[in-house]
Amino acid sequence: MPEGPELHLASLYVNRACGGVVFTGAVRKSEVSKNPDVPFCCEAYSITATSRGKEVKLTLAPMGAEGRELTADAPKPMDIVFHFGMSGLFKMTTEDDLPKHAHLSFYTKEKPRRVLSFVDTRRFGSWHPNGTWQPDRGPCTMFEYKSFRECVLSRLSDPAFDKPVCEVLLNQKYFNGIGNYLRAEILYRLNIAPFECARTVLTGLDIDVCEPWQLLADTKQHVKQEMPDLLRLCHTVPLEVVNLSGKGYDPEKANYSEFEAWLKCYYVDGMKSLRDSNGRTIWFSGDPGPMAPKGAKSPKARKRVKKEDDHVSTVKKPARCRSGNTTEKKAIKMETEAKQTVKKENGSGSGRRAGKARETSELPNRESKSRSNKSKTHQPQRQIHRGRTHK
Repeated sequence: MPEGPELHLASLYVNRACGGVVFTGAVRKSEVSKNPDVPFCCEAYSITATSRGKEVKLTLAPMGAEGRELTADAPKPMDIVFHFGMSGLFKMTTEDDLPKHAHLSFYTKEKPRRVLSFVDTRRFGSWHPNGTWQPDRGPCTMFEYKSFRECVLSRLSDPAFDKPVCEVLLNQKYFNGIGNYLRAEILYRLNIAPFECARTVLTGLDIDVCEPWQLLADTKQHVKQEMPDLLRLCHTVPLEVVNLSGKGYDPEKANYSEFEAWLKCYYVDGMKSLRDSNGRTIWFSGDPGPMAPKGAKSPKARKRVKKEDDHVSTVKKPARCRSGNTTEKKAIKMETEAKQTVKKENGSGSGRRAGKARETSELPNRESKSRSNKSKTHQPQRQIHRGRTHK
């Protein structure tokens, strides 16, 4: 999911791609999108972008003809606030190369025409015409650091801080712009257990009055000189991501090798993972903390345990259950017959099965009795016959 750094880089991309470009006509929405239509149509307008935390705002500003001012009936400027969801991004392409999942498109006035598109493959993103920054989102951790720090430390009595720190870091009311990979990297650097109480971690921090840091080349050196705490790293770590490549956000040439090398904890081999109460996976090392879910296992651990159980069940499989062992099969059969005999002698068993068992077990006895009766009837006859012959 795009986080604060990605949305800021997206705004830089829009400003770079749309600088000096004139757009025209209506804003077109795809047929499959459930987001609202954008009621804006102008003969000529420009597009600029700004970001704040996990939001990007496009401003559509009408332009007058060359050397002329806007008329009174000209459309008013419009702000469109975007939330990127899981896969949102902006792309500037030719009209013929319009992306398959382009859901909102702005067309240029030049020929051949180009298109700035909001592309969202998974369609979790949204936009709000005539929108403003969401009031329930806190100050941006990157570019409103002073306000962000004051907002958090002045509200530690809020019940929201009763939760584990890993969950509170995703609360956009206080940590606007922090997402899943950022929280893992921040907590890992400070060696903070993810399921430690957030209030415990934040209590005792000072409300700084320092000015927000700028995107300078010596940012990393400045970080080393300061004593980091949780709130400070919520400010500096996202800026490191912004400064990674130095080439800015370019969806046409996405290369994540440098970003993957930068990661120290998130999805890194050897790290542990657990799901928090919201179902989000947190990556960490060491002890998870006192508020860790009881009996929780990481996705990898669950798979590993399942494989081990399967292996154990295969290894401990009794020999008598293996196919092809006729001796064991005979032993099992004899054992079963012996049990049935014991049940019969003890008078146990009832119902159809017991009745059938008695019938089958009595058949040999009946036959033996009938044979003995026959032998008894024939025996006297032989004796009489012998007697008569003797006489």
